[in-house]
Amino acid sequence: MTELLQQVRVIDPVSGTDQIADVLIADDEIQAVAAKISDISPDTQIKDCRGLVLGTGLVDLYSHSGEPGFEERETLSSLLQAAAAGGFTRVSILPDTSPAIDNPALVAQLQRSRGAKESLHSSPLLQVWGAITLDVAGKQMAELADLANAGVVGFSDGRPLENLGLVRRVLEYLQPLGKPVAFWPCDRQLAANGVMREGAEAIRLGLPPVTASAETTAIASLLELVAAIGTPVHIMRVSTSRSVELIASAKAAGLPITASTTWMHLLLDTKAVKSYNTSLHLDPPLGNPCDVTALREGVRAGVIDAIAIDHAPYTYEEKVQAFAEAPSGAIGLELALPLLWQYLVETKEFTVLELWQALSSRAAECLGQQVSAIIPNQTAELALFDPQQTWKVERKNLHTLSSNTPWLGQQLQGRVVQTWC
Repeated sequence: MTELLQQVRVIDPVSGTDQIADVLIADDEIQAVAAKISDISPDTQIKDCRGLVLGTGLVDLYSHSGEPGFEERETLSSLLQAAAAGGFTRVSILPDTSPAIDNPALVAQLQRSRGAKESLHSSPLLQVWGAITLDVAGKQMAELADLANAGVVGFSDGRPLENLGLVRRVLEYLQPLGKPVAFWPCDRQLAANGVMREGAEAIRLGLPPVTASAETTAIASLLELVAAIGTPVHIMRVSTSRSVELIASAKAAGLPITASTTWMHLLLDTKAVKSYNTSLHLDPPLGNPCDVTALREGVRAGVIDAIAIDHAPYTYEEKVQAFAEAPSGAIGLELALPLLWQYLVETKEFTVLELWQALSSRAAECLGQQVSAIIPNQTAELALFDPQQTWKVERKNLHTLSSNTPWLGQQLQGRVVQTWC
C-alpha cells in the first residue's frame, strides 16, 4: 500500500528537525520527504494531514504485562494493541510475570508468542527484560549469560535490589555481555510502609510518608559501585529533585549511566493525591512540586534521558481498596502522549522535539538501540498524532484490558490516529 501524507508536521528527533512536508510511504518504507510531492502512482492513498504531527515511533523502556500469569489484567495481545494505539512501536516488558522471566525457556516461549503477535499488521516490537535474580528476596543471581543468549533486551528485576554485594557481582558479571542493566534504587527500610512522598500533603492526608532519602541513598550507593566497576547502568523511576542532582553530578564526572522518570511523575504532584484515587498510588510515589519541577528540567537538559511509561494494569477489584492497601501502578500506554502534549507542549514548557526525543530516540539509546530518521529509504517506524482530536477515557475506548487511571471518565485532547510498526 502507498500513502501520501500531505502537509504534515514532521518531527524528527534524530536529525533535530521540525518541518511541514509531504511524506510518501510505500510498503512500510519511507519513499520521499519533500515540501511538495506530486509524482505519485494512481493507487496512492492521499491524506490531508494539515494540523497533524508525524514523528518517529515511541519507545517504552519498561512496562508490565499480565501475561503470563495475570491475563485478566493484560495479555500480550492487548498490551501490543494499547501500545500501537498510543504511538509506541517498541515496548519492553519487565520480568515480574508469573512465572518470572528468569530462564531461557520462558524467553523462547514469549518470543514465539511475540512472533505471532507481530505478524499482525502494525504490531509493535515486544522486547523482554530478563530477571537479575531468581527469588523474591533477591539473593540468588539468575543465569544471566543464558538469558543474554536467549535474546533478552537487557536485565532488570523491576524492584529494588538491596543486597549491594549482589549488585556488585551482577555488575562484574554483566560487563562483558554488552546488555543494558536497569536498577530501581530504593531503600525499603527507609521507605518502610510509606505510600506518599514525605511532606505537608502527606501529613494533611494522613498517609504514611516515604522519605526522599529512600531513593537518594540507594542512588548514591549504586553510583559508587558504577564508579568502582565501570559497567554502564540505567537508573529507573527517578522521582526526587535530589536524585536529579546526584545523576547530574555523576554524568559530569563521566560515569556511564542513563536515567528515566515516568510520565506521571512529570505531570502530577502530591496535591493530586487528595482525591485518594488508588490509581495515584504509585511506587515511587508522586513527588512534591519541587520534585516535578526538577524532573521536568532534568528531562529538558538531558540529565534524565528518557520518559518511561511503566504501564501497570490491574483489575477493578484489585484497585477498589483503601489507598494504602491497593497495589501501586497505573496504565499509560494510550494516555501518555496526549497528556504530556497537553501539560508540557501546549503550555510551551517543552518543545515538541524535546518531548519526542525523550519518548523516542533517547529512550532507544538507553536500550543500546537507535531509531531511524524520517528520511527516504528508511523503514516506516512512525506515529501520526492529532493534537486536536478529543476523546473520552472510557473502558470501551481503551485497548488495554484494565482501566486503572486517574483520568478515567475525563475528556482528553490529542490522540494517535495511525502507527507504522
